[in-house]
Amino acid sequence: MDVVVVGAGASGIGAAIRLLQAGITDFAVLEKSPALGGTWRDNTYPGCACDVPSALYSYSFAPNPSWSRAFAGQAEIQTYLAETARRYGVLLHLRCGVEMRRADWDPVRQLWSVETTDGSIEARVLITATGPWHEPLIPAIPGTFDGPVFHSSRWDHSVDLTGKRVAVIGTGASAVQFVPAIQPIVASLQLFQRTAQWVLPKPAHSVPAAERWLFRRLPSAQRLLRRLEYLGMEALGLGFRHPWIMRAVQQIGLLHLRRSVPSASLREALRPSYTLGCKRILMSNTYYPALAQSNVSVHSTAVASFDGRTVVGADGTRVEADVVVLGTGFKILDLPVATRVHDEGGRSLADHWQGSPQAYLGTAVAGFPNFFNLLGPNLGTGHTSAFMILESQLDHVVGAVSALLSRGWSSLDVRPSAQASFVASVQTALRGTVYETGGCASYYHDANGRNSFSWPWSTHHLRTRVGHFDPAAYTISAPLKVAR
Repeated sequence: MDVVVVGAGASGIGAAIRLLQAGITDFAVLEKSPALGGTWRDNTYPGCACDVPSALYSYSFAPNPSWSRAFAGQAEIQTYLAETARRYGVLLHLRCGVEMRRADWDPVRQLWSVETTDGSIEARVLITATGPWHEPLIPAIPGTFDGPVFHSSRWDHSVDLTGKRVAVIGTGASAVQFVPAIQPIVASLQLFQRTAQWVLPKPAHSVPAAERWLFRRLPSAQRLLRRLEYLGMEALGLGFRHPWIMRAVQQIGLLHLRRSVPSASLREALRPSYTLGCKRILMSNTYYPALAQSNVSVHSTAVASFDGRTVVGADGTRVEADVVVLGTGFKILDLPVATRVHDEGGRSLADHWQGSPQAYLGTAVAGFPNFFNLLGPNLGTGHTSAFMILESQLDHVVGAVSALLSRGWSSLDVRPSAQASFVASVQTALRGTVYETGGCASYYHDANGRNSFSWPWSTHHLRTRVGHFDPAAYTISAPLKVAR
């Protein structure tokens, strides 16, 4: 077929819709799980919600006037994705329960040979849409815990936490949401934090019925709201490039901490030592108050080991627990799909990258013709919606695929010089950002210590640069002529 898309989360659904809008219908979307949805299918932990405003966290071509909250919850986003996929005809191309095991580029036939759990597929173009928030990061903790242990993205709903002693490891974006949700029902909650996080107040509220009625009757009103939210996020984005702005904004976080936590010693334990924005910015109105409750203890240490029903901290702390919940994040830069996509010589993306993912405009990789990776390296921002990034990439990808199919090209392979120039410019531009100067260690940095996650410029620049397909950046091959 013309195209194979791997993954049916927001990226894969968006890719399918844009292909259909471009008149490309000979494609399949492979999804290893029984249903679409990606991270919003997998993350069902209590309190799961988005930290980007709902009007902005959606496809620009498929606004949802019925969002019930300013920051939508998991179930509502999952419903939105499923309904959008149905409305735009994606389900006809969706193959659930089919996992890509391996993909190899055939230079003779100029095709991708894709091995799946349901047989083999040949495709002219391969698009991976597996996303960075998919594979949970499970820490290798020595010892054995004598009780349930599960990651927040694989929440075990069969375990009733009521009246239980619960240990939570990690204080990232998921923990900030599920800790306040479970705190009222557990007997005790022992929170292990290696690093205190910046937590800002969240302007979360229900969307009034009158506002939803207005959005349904006057779609331009919701487009205006989306635009205003975008501009507000862009204003915050200035701080990532000019850290002195973040040092001013973080005073809001300190005020939020003082107002929410009466105990001076607990406030000191929760006060971050790095500049706001160096790590992912978190928002919650309930996290700090939950930690101030009498059944919660905060331990400023990593976990060293398990010993039966005891969780042992690196500082020697020992706490008894019935259940352990891991809020330890995801394999953001160590993408499992990178071991499954291979060039003509059999080398995988992971072999090429050697721990430091890189791609031209975060999208195409030299040596991997007719291959595009959505939400790829150095496209992450700390302040806007992933949908904004995704749609810019899709302009580029669908432009490239349309040109390939309509102009009779057999392959497009980004020039190594174009990729190297882009990667070098990104690393240069990152030097003065808060990501590099904020004084923290974050998942933005890969195994080699290089920032392979962050985009150092404005989202406007991302949309104009990434969204433009320039054939001059690619080596273009014409169809091979076969002797008759």
